[in-house]
Amino acid sequence: MEILGVDIGGSGVKASIVDTQTGKLLDDRQRIPTPQPAKPKSIAKAVAKMIKNYKWSGPIGCGFPAVVQHGIIKTASNIDKSWIGVNAEQLFEEYTNCRTIVLNDADAAGIAEMQFGAGRGNKGVVVIITVGTGIGSAVFTEGKLFPNTEFGQVYLDGEIAEKYAADIVRKKLDLSWKKWGKRLDKYLQHLELLVWPDLIILGGGISKKFEKISKYLTIQSKIVPAQLLNDAGIVGAALAAEKNIKHLSF
Repeated sequence: MEILGVDIGGSGVKASIVDTQTGKLLDDRQRIPTPQPAKPKSIAKAVAKMIKNYKWSGPIGCGFPAVVQHGIIKTASNIDKSWIGVNAEQLFEEYTNCRTIVLNDADAAGIAEMQFGAGRGNKGVVVIITVGTGIGSAVFTEGKLFPNTEFGQVYLDGEIAEKYAADIVRKKLDLSWKKWGKRLDKYLQHLELLVWPDLIILGGGISKKFEKISKYLTIQSKIVPAQLLNDAGIVGAALAAEKNIKHLSF
């Protein structure tokens, strides 16, 4: 099945058409900066423009940087607060005229990695951590998703963890890979005490730089970079839309 996947992040909106049987992108990936301020109508217009560029009229899967329950946005850590309470599925359908399924962006990335990437075939406890503007998380056990975990929001030394260890913090403070790697390691050690995963998959933009930080990670759990790299959110959003349309469970 072909579905258009959209990945909305704090800094960029990405999209492409996905072959859900193979996980491959069938067209060039588009990326535009996330509109600022990142309010509902601004982002809906940006998504509609990307859909128009693809001349797309089929279903859409959309990963979104927030807790999403039944299409409704519940949190707004890295997006404008005006999103809280908005039915994102209805909003995007209004602007695109396409059936749309919206889910948490880290959950979307996790779905892709479990089906086509580093978590494929793993029936243990797998945690996907996406590191970028914020820190997102997805948890799977026996291959099934526990949706809307927000492990980037746990407290670490008196502050929210993503304010301490997200990649944007590295950039803003101009931290060396060593200094930032030790921050990330401290966060992952804290997470390990809460979940004790069999495998941690490190995703988001930082997955392409895994070799720069891996030597600073001392956790007991096995940790590997995401295999789908920055395409995971797009692919997973498309897979989620397909499962919803076919009424399948993860």
